[in-house]
Amino acid sequence: MPRILVTGATGRVGRHVTSQLLEAGIEVRVLTRRAADFPPTVEQIRGDLSDPGSLEPAVEDVEAVFLVWPFASSEGLEPLVKAVARHARRVVYLSSAAVRDHEREAERLIARSGLEWTVLRPHAFAANALSWAEQIRAEHVVREPYGRAAMAPVHERDIAAVAVRALTEDGHAGSVYELTGPRSLTRAEQARAIGEAIGRPVRWEEASPQDARRQMLARGWPPGVVDGVLGAQAGMTGDPAPVTATVEQVTGSAARTFPSWAAEHAHAFRATMRAARIHSYGGPEVIRHEEVPLPSPGPGEVLIRVAATSFNPSEAGLRLGLLQDVLSVTLPCTLGVDVSGTIVSLGPGATGWAVGDRVVGRLDGGSGAAAEYATAPADVLVAAPRTIPLADAAALPVAGLTAWQAVFEHAEVTEGLRVLVNGAGGGVGGFAVQLAKRAGATVIATAGPRSAAAVRALGADQVVDYTAEPLPGGVDVVLNLVPLAPDAAAGLVSLLRPGGAAVSVATPLPGGVHFVARNDPSQLARLVALVDAGDLTVDIAESHPLAELASIHRRSENGRTRGKIIVIP
Repeated sequence: MPRILVTGATGRVGRHVTSQLLEAGIEVRVLTRRAADFPPTVEQIRGDLSDPGSLEPAVEDVEAVFLVWPFASSEGLEPLVKAVARHARRVVYLSSAAVRDHEREAERLIARSGLEWTVLRPHAFAANALSWAEQIRAEHVVREPYGRAAMAPVHERDIAAVAVRALTEDGHAGSVYELTGPRSLTRAEQARAIGEAIGRPVRWEEASPQDARRQMLARGWPPGVVDGVLGAQAGMTGDPAPVTATVEQVTGSAARTFPSWAAEHAHAFRATMRAARIHSYGGPEVIRHEEVPLPSPGPGEVLIRVAATSFNPSEAGLRLGLLQDVLSVTLPCTLGVDVSGTIVSLGPGATGWAVGDRVVGRLDGGSGAAAEYATAPADVLVAAPRTIPLADAAALPVAGLTAWQAVFEHAEVTEGLRVLVNGAGGGVGGFAVQLAKRAGATVIATAGPRSAAAVRALGADQVVDYTAEPLPGGVDVVLNLVPLAPDAAAGLVSLLRPGGAAVSVATPLPGGVHFVARNDPSQLARLVALVDAGDLTVDIAESHPLAELASIHRRSENGRTRGKIIVIP
């Protein structure tokens, strides 16, 4: 297997090069000045680009090098290039469209090195807009000059994708790739796109170049760099920026747009987020929709941009204060136990994930997912299903895990058993029907008129309308998923043949097993695999915006919901 060295691996492009190489199954080595948070499969070599001697251990036995030269001078660059050439066969150098003096010298040295070389010349980075984050968080404004300066910002993921192709494929040697985004935008248009991504208008206030220069110098920018930046922006005013198709030509995928970049990085421009919280226990009216501080991931945690959460009847119990002995809840509390979404940042020591990964999981004592963002321990998450919408995946964790543990751990359903699923029209019931059927059981399901067709479509052999028909006896397993009166609970147990198993996640059944499902990421990963294999259907009954969460709670208490309901922030 080829080994590739990535320099600048903690930078905006380098970290994406590293993660994309790992996704491609490539062995990755990184050169770092200090230990950094990488997946355990990444080999870290301590060294410094300014010390060519420290590079020797890093370049031994590597096939290719992704080279970043982060200095404004070419001094010391030649021995580094020679060290790479002694060991590697291929180099990809991250230059820039400006081709400044040190970049021109680097390109010249690399071209003469004997290596198979590729040069990347990205135009304006979309990530340059992060310099506006403090202003936008504080006032939803950008005060800078040259709002009419046009550019085609390129996403750092696309730069990395081109680099990975050049590092791992033949056919790129001797190429100089000019990289842009797919559309020319003025700086003021970029600010508006950020406003759309964060759901709050961002206005552009034109500042004078003189004021901007003073502020940049006060922040410690070298005068030559300040004048170069402002001069370049002045030169971009008037005409649309050039746009290249290089990203798509090299990778086969269209270049990402600036609005998509802004959506991915919206958290950087926000001080607050919308969340559904409770400050006291009570009815649905205690649910408040508030602006709250954006959470930061702690050690071992990640920050997720929430695609959806889902409603579980147990959350009504949490809201009422009935689960204080089961869950460690501190008020005020953000609701939402299920989460699906995209990782946007990593806390210290969080491994196994990269920014941009799509995940699903169950949050126990986390920040709550009925919000635009949520933090979660990295180790409770699994990769989201690829074959269904990301929002739909939020229906899977609580209901899927409960059904899995009921069917396989507690009832031990196997081929040939007759299984009665009481409450099959609910979220857990739909999964329980499918899993029991997959185990080879004959499945008898109770469902009301509104959910009978959906339960039958999920594979139930017999659907009994519990409002009008008696339930059959002689079953091997009873799975109870709904609250029952004591006489009804005893009646369910009477349907069992001698030696049969009674399992309940709601009202305890006489002589049966009553359990609360635990969080088990390994089981959740198996459920995801079944979904992607087409062996498990995630049936979404309803989808609603976060603002309607109290209404969903109210309808559930009145018995007017069925199946899984997802809630989109």
